[in-house]
Amino acid sequence: MSYIKEFTKGLIKENPTLVTLLGMCPTLAITTMAFNAIGMGAAATFVLICSNVVISLLKKVIPKQVRLPSYIVIIAGFVTLIQLILQAYLPSIYDALGIYLPLITVNCIILGRAEMFASKNNVLSSALDGAGMGIGFTLALFVVGSIREIFGSGTWFSGTSFEIQVCPPIMEPMTLFILPAGGFFVLGCVIALVNKIANRKPPEATGCAACPNRDSCISLEKPAEKPENTEKKEENK
Repeated sequence: MSYIKEFTKGLIKENPTLVTLLGMCPTLAITTMAFNAIGMGAAATFVLICSNVVISLLKKVIPKQVRLPSYIVIIAGFVTLIQLILQAYLPSIYDALGIYLPLITVNCIILGRAEMFASKNNVLSSALDGAGMGIGFTLALFVVGSIREIFGSGTWFSGTSFEIQVCPPIMEPMTLFILPAGGFFVLGCVIALVNKIANRKPPEATGCAACPNRDSCISLEKPAEKPENTEKKEENK
């Protein structure tokens, strides 16, 4: 197993936001500013790495019947920890993220990596997978947030000591970009660009034939059922 591959796959090839289209709610909600995007991405990355490590360590202890509730409890513990840290040391980010910070608990990216990867692999691979997916998620948020802030507010890293005035005073920023419609537009453009860079082509077939995991399925087609004779044979007179 290549540990480098496990780390880098989440950056572009399997980017959780731009390729698998997970975590859309925080992506569209908090990317009005680049700084908020970094805050959400860093918090999600912390929870991803820690939860993946703990779940990988406990994968043989957690019963299969209660694995999902157990995963959610583990994830919720780390979300509570990062909430307390941000509230104590970075209250501005804590206030900006709002309700989307505790909602990391049910983020599809984190629960999906726990179920699909951490519960089936060793600790190091799980940690690298969480780090790669978290950084990929952060990069996606940062790119979308930067574009929306620059065009929608005319600034970059607004509200911080690194604030940059991008648009000159004589130009009015396009506020559409900081509205929900602008978020969908920017996200769609970034997804299209990433697909172009990765040379991803739409599947030529649909259904099971286009699924990359079709070989791991038990059976692609149901066996033909034998017709049952429901009518009684006529008796010979």
